[in-house]
Amino acid sequence: MPGWRSIRGRVAVVITVPICLLLAVAGLAVDGRAEALGDARTTRAEVGLSLRVQALVHQLQRERGLTNGLLGGEKAFRPTLDATRRRVDTALRGMRSRDSAVEGVIRRHLGRLTGIRAAADRGTADRSATLTFYTTAVDALNAVDPVAETATRADHQLSDGLAALRELAAAKESVALERGLLNGVFAEGAFHGREYLTFTEVRATRVAALARFRQVATATQRAALEHAFGTEDAKRATAYENQADGAAEGSALHADAGTWWNAMTVLVDDLYAVQQSVGDDVRDRADRLSHDAETGLTAYLVAGTLVAALVAALAAFASRSLTRPLGALAEAAHDVARHRLPATVARIQQSPQEDVEVLLAADGPDNPDARQLGGTAEIAEVAASLHQVEKTALHLAAQQAGLRRNTTESLANLGRRNQNLVRRQLGLITRLERQELDPDALAELFELDHLATRMRRNAESLLVLAGQNPPRPTAAPAGGLEVVQAAVAEVEQYRRVLIAAVEPVRVRGHAVADVAHLLAELIENGLTFSPPTEPVEVHGWYDSEDDTYCFAVVDHGVGMSEADKERAHGRFSGSGEEALLGAPTRFLGHLVVGRLAHRLGEGTQVHLFDTAGGGLSALLALPGRLLAPAEDPSASPLPARPAVSSLLNGFRAGVARAEARTTQGASS
Repeated sequence: MPGWRSIRGRVAVVITVPICLLLAVAGLAVDGRAEALGDARTTRAEVGLSLRVQALVHQLQRERGLTNGLLGGEKAFRPTLDATRRRVDTALRGMRSRDSAVEGVIRRHLGRLTGIRAAADRGTADRSATLTFYTTAVDALNAVDPVAETATRADHQLSDGLAALRELAAAKESVALERGLLNGVFAEGAFHGREYLTFTEVRATRVAALARFRQVATATQRAALEHAFGTEDAKRATAYENQADGAAEGSALHADAGTWWNAMTVLVDDLYAVQQSVGDDVRDRADRLSHDAETGLTAYLVAGTLVAALVAALAAFASRSLTRPLGALAEAAHDVARHRLPATVARIQQSPQEDVEVLLAADGPDNPDARQLGGTAEIAEVAASLHQVEKTALHLAAQQAGLRRNTTESLANLGRRNQNLVRRQLGLITRLERQELDPDALAELFELDHLATRMRRNAESLLVLAGQNPPRPTAAPAGGLEVVQAAVAEVEQYRRVLIAAVEPVRVRGHAVADVAHLLAELIENGLTFSPPTEPVEVHGWYDSEDDTYCFAVVDHGVGMSEADKERAHGRFSGSGEEALLGAPTRFLGHLVVGRLAHRLGEGTQVHLFDTAGGGLSALLALPGRLLAPAEDPSASPLPARPAVSSLLNGFRAGVARAEARTTQGASS
């Protein structure tokens, strides 16, 4: 409808576009500020952890050098080494639970630290292997250092600071490794093995790391580095390096290991101080970025909130012309869907065909007026459409009611015709049986009589489903055994039916035909779903506790699942047309049983339960009002036999479960 398209266009322009633009701009801005804030806070935490890691590395580097000198023969390092070991242990305890990755490196690479120390104290440790142990641990700590894994940040100054801190850590490790390596060499007096080659590699690594540091460091940081390498101790250490550089052929080195150690230790400590200063600079920059990001994020959030409030006010103002009439229209639609339409449909389905058109005209829905709803022409179009939907639904309901009524009447008409023909056929067969003397022909007439009896039951079942079948008139009460025999006569495989035990009882005349018909349906079902070699048993007994008479049909066939039994009990209890139209055709017998039980009145129950050893048992319980007085008042009911007692117990247990399920369903 054009009117609705114009409304949707105005709403889209007034509401959707500004909100989408606001969300897009605010989302991008807030995301950028939030990312910057997160990066700044993360960097600050990473730098703090990195400085703690480097403090541990610094002490390990010192222990590595002193241990190498001790193994080279310099016993004067013992007191300093003991103090350094205590500082290493303190740093290790401080790193516990700081970071899972760092803690994992400590467990993997420093787990043998105690054994290495003991071997060094005994003098049995290999100097090269011990140096490798410490160097591997230091390299692992440097590798897991969070600053070493930090990606390039958006802030150039922060990124350069992190890079400078990373390169300075590599340079300091090279200086400390050189200190430890030459400490052992000077203590022993010469290079051995690959020690000289390791010495040159360490110097080259230091030179490269310092060059990279100078590229990213600030002027102040570069000045601090130059100051560290310009002290007298640094110059003295350089002289020792040059002396070691000239002993490549393994010539003797005459250098004091203690002097070398002290000079290099001053240089390493100065580099560590520069490293801490660079870390402080990075942390300060991260704090400034974090503060700026917090301020920007707050500003964006406040601005976004103000703009959102403004847009919401504009949207509320623009939609006022729609909400009131649409609310009234929605209320009218709810009233139609929940009350008016269901009530009118129910009256149509329950009324005779000739009254349907009158009912439609009298109860037809009124077309809501747009002015009453408070809206414009577009609202009036929606109201008219709602009126048309309701009108169409009522006409469809009338058509469905007429179709159901015609179907039911057709079934009833067909059933009555078949019933009349079968009755005439049975009368003719009865006359032929009386006149026939040939045993073979008489046997065939009996089979034909049996077939016609079954046809009569089918015709009566059709009338039962149509709800228009009066029971066969029976003037006098009939005995329970006679009722069972009448039911057996109406099933196909009657020779397989075993009438086990039927206690004396008399069923009132008006209920005889329905009880026999109901039993025939239950027996037919048992015969159909049990092996052809297995009999179907019929029992009957009086239950004095409940004042009921029970018929039980017991088969030993395939049985039924619990879900199937639940559905069957639902069909037994249903008496409306919905059950007939909704159930599959193979369950029409269940519907016939349910209709007959309903017609027999309150207290008549049909229940299914499992047969002991396999199969299914169907139990029909007749209330005392359907039982006629016994011909011999002095006769008392026979005591229940064991088989009957088990059936009765099963019936009572099944009824108790059914009542429990009904109560549970009602409470839920």
